[in-house]
Amino acid sequence: MGISDRHFEHRLSYAGRANPLIVLIAIAMIFFVSLAFFKALIYLSMPYGTDITEKFDNNVLSWLALPNEWSKAITRPWTLLTYGFTHTNFWTLLGSLIWLWCFGYILVDLTGFKKIAPVFLYGALAGGLVFLLMSGLSSGKVAGPEYMIGGSAGVLAICTAATTISPKYKVFPMLRGGISLWILSVVYLVIDMATLPPNFPVLHISHLGGILAGFLFIFFLRNGADGSDWMNNLYDWFFNLFNPEKKQQTRNRIKSTLFYKATEDPFSKTPKLTQQKLDEILDKINQHGFDRLSADEKDFLERASKEDMKGK
Repeated sequence: MGISDRHFEHRLSYAGRANPLIVLIAIAMIFFVSLAFFKALIYLSMPYGTDITEKFDNNVLSWLALPNEWSKAITRPWTLLTYGFTHTNFWTLLGSLIWLWCFGYILVDLTGFKKIAPVFLYGALAGGLVFLLMSGLSSGKVAGPEYMIGGSAGVLAICTAATTISPKYKVFPMLRGGISLWILSVVYLVIDMATLPPNFPVLHISHLGGILAGFLFIFFLRNGADGSDWMNNLYDWFFNLFNPEKKQQTRNRIKSTLFYKATEDPFSKTPKLTQQKLDEILDKINQHGFDRLSADEKDFLERASKEDMKGK
């Protein structure tokens, strides 16, 4: 297998786990298909003339959508996150997933795989809390929706995080050198705000909560506080419960000998080009980015690439 092939495989997974960007997209699609299935069941089971939408909203959608009242939200706290994966309109879902893929791919390229899911969840959580807060403050004064659904707050958090890190990151480089990321982010923000119902300002403000979450995540990250650590540790702990051999395998992999070969300098050692060492370096690139590699690791990767080309 060539170096390029191994790089492609690592784009889809890291450290033996699925790419979180693909997982986020898959969850949103599963939610949409499941809701469509239940709506079809209601349609087939109800007599002619029944208000299918009302039945669907009350019996199915209400378990995933975020209500506009604290008293209801407290009884269903999971809706603070599930609403971010919930869509009932195909075109809204498609647009959300396209923007998620666009900005998510850039954030992965800038920070590695471990930041994208936490940033999305923080954005959804912030957007939900702002929605509940504004709904409570404007109760009886300003018209507002009965519930909120959609992943816009989470996508805006990812968009803001990526733009905060590198606002001049170029996309579509074939177009006269490319378009700066901050311009694309402004375009997305305008489109997002323009497609919201104009008579529901609560929704506009709640989406801004996602922007704030993305900015604060990078702000604290630059000051040494990584808000993704506890989520990733919790993820590893939970899934390792179902794989008791994982812990021992990890220890063995860390403690395994790299097998050095002597060079002309008897006091220097160069690691052999082992598949195990190469996979570890590729995992590190996917998790933390190429710039986090040490000089020895970069040298190892360069030698592996040259050897691979010779093999071809």
